[in-house]
Amino acid sequence: MSSIPSAKGIDSTLALLRNPYEFIPDTCRDLEGDLFETRILFQKTICMTGAAAAEVFYSEDGLVRAGSMPKRIQRTLLGEKGIQGLDGEAHRHRKRMFMSLMASERIEALENTTRDLLDRYARDWQAAEKVVLYDEVREILTRAACAWSGVPLPEAEVETRTAQMTALFQDAGAVGWKHWGARLARHRAERWIAGIIERVRDGSLQTGQESAAHVVATWRDLNGELLTSKVAAVELLNVVRPIVAVSAFIAQAAHALHRHPEWRKKLKDDEGQLEPFVQEVRRFYPFFPAVAARVKRDFEWRGYRFPEGYRVLLDLYGTNTDARSWDAPQEFRPERFQDREDNPYDFIPQGGGDHHKNHRCPGEWIAISQMKAFCSFLVNAIDFEVPDQDLDLETGELPPMPKSRFIMRNVRRRQ
Repeated sequence: MSSIPSAKGIDSTLALLRNPYEFIPDTCRDLEGDLFETRILFQKTICMTGAAAAEVFYSEDGLVRAGSMPKRIQRTLLGEKGIQGLDGEAHRHRKRMFMSLMASERIEALENTTRDLLDRYARDWQAAEKVVLYDEVREILTRAACAWSGVPLPEAEVETRTAQMTALFQDAGAVGWKHWGARLARHRAERWIAGIIERVRDGSLQTGQESAAHVVATWRDLNGELLTSKVAAVELLNVVRPIVAVSAFIAQAAHALHRHPEWRKKLKDDEGQLEPFVQEVRRFYPFFPAVAARVKRDFEWRGYRFPEGYRVLLDLYGTNTDARSWDAPQEFRPERFQDREDNPYDFIPQGGGDHHKNHRCPGEWIAISQMKAFCSFLVNAIDFEVPDQDLDLETGELPPMPKSRFIMRNVRRRQ
């Protein structure tokens, strides 16, 4: 049995923080393999990339999620004791709660809510000197996510709740004061949502039975008990927060439309091209760099031993841009998705494997639907100018977006 190649240095935490999207694939290329061993936060860690690695990562035989994510991510992005830390039947049972929200008519209802909000916001954009698209989209999606989920959102709280949802995903990997700000946002958001859960349960807040607030508030775990208010708040935020996080994908999509103007014309002429376009945005642009698991018991893969207790990081961005799976992976080519056969392991911007059984984001269909709605609006419903600005991607951010957040001017609604 061969030893897993090792990265240089005693601990790679700083290297990963400095280059979150390229560290794993670059190191794998340097070592001429798909995996290497290092320490992250002084814990022994195996880093992997590629479709074959993803298939192993999403098998249930050797890897579990419990105890795999660093506490700093749990206390910002994910929350504690939510679905991301469950395994086996407990995970599958909790996953059914989320999958019950993903009926096509419910996704369409959310898209319609977003389109109505876009029409409303565009009227204000016409009078504005400039529009910072990313900021506007975050607010639109906060409103849409709350309305769709059955979460009351008073007008006076829109700005606060938008900022809290943003901090949970945008500052999840930050250090220093941004990290502590994200932890404070998590605490306040969970307290807010726990209060809503309690109101649904005592009947003082009436929501439709199909709403996420009602489904989460009334869900019973395998033991037959309701989720605690705190865990239910974590899970309801696991519905709202990812919808708001789609704002990053939408800013990236606007960036792609600007950098590839030929696709504006293609989308105007044929809305059937929307899905290939947004899928290529999800493949080409980095979103979250990696996901974590832990070795449940010793196993062997390709002659390498995975010792029990090791953390394993699967590289998402490197897998989405792996030349073994993609022709010219560093080129933006939406047409590659026009006749592409689905593969659950080589295209994993929001996780891989099976949506029902594995830790693959059930909100993936929502992300695609929302991106299509926004792209259609930007191409077909409004005209605007893109002034000189810094559109370089801020790759030190998670996820990276244009430094200017994509500024538009002279927005005009089409008649």
